[in-house]
Amino acid sequence: MNLNQHLSIAIAASIYAGQAIMEIYGSTNFRTELKKDKSPLTEADKESNKILGLHLQRTDIPVISEENKTVDYEERKKWEACWMVDPLDGTKEFIKRNGEFTVNIALIKNRRPILGVIYVPVSKELYYANVTEGKAFKTTVDNYPELPGNLFLSTDLLVVDVEKNKQNIRVVGSRSHMNELTENFIKDLKKQSKSVEIVSKGSSLKFCLMAEGKADVYPRAAPTMEWDTAAGHAICKAVGLKVTQWETDKELTYNKEDLLNPYFLVH
Repeated sequence: MNLNQHLSIAIAASIYAGQAIMEIYGSTNFRTELKKDKSPLTEADKESNKILGLHLQRTDIPVISEENKTVDYEERKKWEACWMVDPLDGTKEFIKRNGEFTVNIALIKNRRPILGVIYVPVSKELYYANVTEGKAFKTTVDNYPELPGNLFLSTDLLVVDVEKNKQNIRVVGSRSHMNELTENFIKDLKKQSKSVEIVSKGSSLKFCLMAEGKADVYPRAAPTMEWDTAAGHAICKAVGLKVTQWETDKELTYNKEDLLNPYFLVH
């Protein structure tokens, strides 16, 4: 398996999907419907999903996508590798037109993320990582919609200070809505004589804050699906951060029978 070739395919897929998303985003109106779980679905979700599928099929690796019918676990559990895809992470942000939405692609092998791509269509920021090499990058796609020729530059490497004894802790969370578990987590930090600053972003951009060193911990005590976290998990892991289950401190795993994640911490 040529990981850098697969990563390049995923990067191309995310950029072309992002182009399609922006064409719909720029229209005066777009159709929105509700899925069975009452979450919104737009034309952009569907078009992005179609484009990602066309690109990723070149790898002959099966795809698990938020917008595809999930393959039965009896078949999935035999897969050594699979793509985990969210064609438009942050559909609510897309509808609000606040720009905080992304295209997420991860390659999972033996239930762990080994490649990750997060593309931000509005800002043209591209985050991508090869976990096996321990390298993650942030690049701006300046010749959009053509593929960037400036990938994998050492100047674009993401480096995080993982020093754990900071007195000012930047916590990824919501300034307006915070559940009891997260509030207690913050109270515990304050009991350790630490000052706490809340930083907030939509969609998988929360992982990007961590990978860029703009936040110190991301506690997530709310439901997420595997396609919400896999790409961000890969990018954070590549820079030396951990993405662990809240209760057990074990690393999150993927392609489970139930694709719902447990609560987790990025730290």
